[in-house]
Amino acid sequence: MTALVDLAALGIGPATLMMFGLMVVLLLTGMPLAFVTLLVALVFALVGYGPVAVPLITSRIYTFVESFVFVSVPMFVLMAALLDRSGIARDLFDAMKLVGGRIRGGVAVQTIFVSVILAAMSGIIGGEIVLLGLIALPQMLRQGYDRKLAIGVVCAGGSLGTMVPPSIVLIIYGLTANVSIGDLFTAAFVPGFMLAGFYVIYILVLAYTSDNIAPAPDPEPIARAEKIRLLKGLILPVMVVIFVLGSIYAGIASVTEASAIGVGGVVISILIRREFSWRMMRDATMQTLATVGMIVWIGIGATALVGVYNLMGGIRFISALMTGISDNPTVIVLVMMAVLFVLGAFLDWVGIALLTMPIFVPIVKQLGLDPVWFGVLFCMNMQVSFLSPPFGPAAFYLKSVAPPDISLGDIFRSLLPFIALQLLAVGLLVAFPAIAIY
Repeated sequence: MTALVDLAALGIGPATLMMFGLMVVLLLTGMPLAFVTLLVALVFALVGYGPVAVPLITSRIYTFVESFVFVSVPMFVLMAALLDRSGIARDLFDAMKLVGGRIRGGVAVQTIFVSVILAAMSGIIGGEIVLLGLIALPQMLRQGYDRKLAIGVVCAGGSLGTMVPPSIVLIIYGLTANVSIGDLFTAAFVPGFMLAGFYVIYILVLAYTSDNIAPAPDPEPIARAEKIRLLKGLILPVMVVIFVLGSIYAGIASVTEASAIGVGGVVISILIRREFSWRMMRDATMQTLATVGMIVWIGIGATALVGVYNLMGGIRFISALMTGISDNPTVIVLVMMAVLFVLGAFLDWVGIALLTMPIFVPIVKQLGLDPVWFGVLFCMNMQVSFLSPPFGPAAFYLKSVAPPDISLGDIFRSLLPFIALQLLAVGLLVAFPAIAIY
């Protein structure tokens, strides 16, 4: 069997439009992204090049899935699944009263702090938003916090797992861009905390400039015995964070080894708390299999599609298109951010990373820019995609546990100020790359 269509004669521009159009049509049918990309890749490979192209696709897929670093993904997902089923997050939230108990808007501030610690433990966002939606949101609504602020804090704080190491978004970017994941974790550390700081500043400004945004702090000091009890809730989570991130930054363990340390730390924590059961472990494992299976299938489809597109000369075409926009590298990067922002409103971040980074990263290197910095910039952009309508996943995660009177429209409207803060962070990273590559 030979090629049915001469793609070279057709031209890469029309072929690109045909490929994109076919993807859109298949996605509108409700077919999962993983199968859409794989089907489109097979169609263009067989029609344009015949069966000889299939081994090229399979070799690219094998290269993607055989990476040892990929083992860290199920480990971090398992950590998050175990945290979802334990009382660690609830005790951690209570312990943060020591930080926010004496300031106006304290519960909202402690929610952000808890978000950072949970993000540093697992790097997953879905479970974190659900946890905070069950723990923090009812407490803020009961105490009289402005509903929009309470909703925004839970969704924005719960999405910090995208930026704060050990972020799975950074791991997937590192795999697709062939960049050191340890370097990415180091580079994302300051930007992640900078974004969390923006949230805290926004909360405090609102709380202290408006009387009806947040209640006054409790004037009663926390008793010494209560402080000691609350501090106990901090010990196990902080120890897990120290062992996971400390082993990476100290060069003691690789990212993959550190992820195993993290799972061990969470299991030991659950055992110490006497919450462990085989049913908990089974449910957490099944959730991990489902999540990682989705990531792997999207990876297989996206890797195949990019391989075929590269065979067609598409990556050279996109590179010439991008570099022809302007002689200014910053303008080209901003165009890339705009493309990612639009894609983020409709596609899952895994698909975006695996579809676009093999095309964008070579352009970034060609422009003489640091791919580590661009990886942090990509993750900050994905922060926006988690909140932005119409398909921002953070809103749907929260809706699943929010009171019935809170609609999706209410949630998306509440997220607008936090999306503005995320865009500010993206702008600062573009203007001052040293924030990431210090």
